[in-house]
Amino acid sequence: MIWDNSTFLWALLLLPLIYAGYWWYRRFQLKKREGYFDDRLLKQLRKNYWQAGDKVRLISLTIAATLFIIALAGPKIGTEVREVQRKGVNLLVALDLSRSMNAEDVRPSRLNKAKFELNRLINRLQGDRIGLLVFTDEAFVQVPLTTDYSAFRMLLDISNTDQMPTSGTNFTNAIQLASETFRNIDNQANAANVLLFVADGEHHGSGYQSALQDLINDGVVIFTVGIGTREGGPIPIYNQNGQLSGYHRDSQGGTVTSRLSSETMENIARLGGGEYYEIRAGSDNIEPFFLKLDELERGEFSTQEFADYKNQYQLLLMSGMFFLLITLFFPETLSEKSTLSRWISTYRKNRNND
Repeated sequence: MIWDNSTFLWALLLLPLIYAGYWWYRRFQLKKREGYFDDRLLKQLRKNYWQAGDKVRLISLTIAATLFIIALAGPKIGTEVREVQRKGVNLLVALDLSRSMNAEDVRPSRLNKAKFELNRLINRLQGDRIGLLVFTDEAFVQVPLTTDYSAFRMLLDISNTDQMPTSGTNFTNAIQLASETFRNIDNQANAANVLLFVADGEHHGSGYQSALQDLINDGVVIFTVGIGTREGGPIPIYNQNGQLSGYHRDSQGGTVTSRLSSETMENIARLGGGEYYEIRAGSDNIEPFFLKLDELERGEFSTQEFADYKNQYQLLLMSGMFFLLITLFFPETLSEKSTLSRWISTYRKNRNND
């Protein structure tokens, strides 16, 4: 059994306190009445008073309150199978993990800012399939296209420049792998295929135009995000303790300055039928991309069936209402002529005779 909100269960601790307070109050009232009335007069004033009925109402109210509190906590028991229809696009994110993405001209760093914006993107998705491709000189798919956003977020967060075997940047390999990824997915729903290319624009490999044209011919819409500034910044090097130990230097010993190459990123987006977005400060974002994503054709993916805990609060709520009705309508007095009174008298006589 699991609970939607187990915090409500703490309210059960109040019931014994309320019951004890009620018991003390009744004792206090009884002693106070004894100072004004004797037993005979009290019986006349409270003629036909049914003490057992008062106890029944108190017990029913306690049971009703208990059931209502448990229902508020939302108990879930067993499993149920539900059908979920997902409508969305196929979105593949290509993330640059080259050493230059550690530059801090965009705070806190280019890579951390990219992760932050992608996490914001995940929060906006509703039924879209998303995957993650990471690249430097080499490229591989870190997260296949999926609707499991939690898994995507986890693997995105652990992505870093140290996980790659090389530190350069080659757009060609990334674009070729993106093309293979889209060709291998089942897209019977005819959902739009979208590539979001996130990098600082520094490309040190061979020409990527042929690979890019293959991707475009397959109908993939390409958006690009350039991260960095044109003034650029040095590439920090941190030791195992996370402390800054220096900056990356070239073969002559000079400090390397990494700059945003926006022309390359703009060209890819223009040829791919998408748009180019630029993040040059910590306050910049890719909000316009969210709006463009909503305009793309959304396909209906195959219906998925999955098991989940079944909420059982309804039964508790109905039982609580039953005991509450007993509390409200159970008689306070018992006439000697009533059927219930005669039945109780007969029961007592039979028990005494036994």
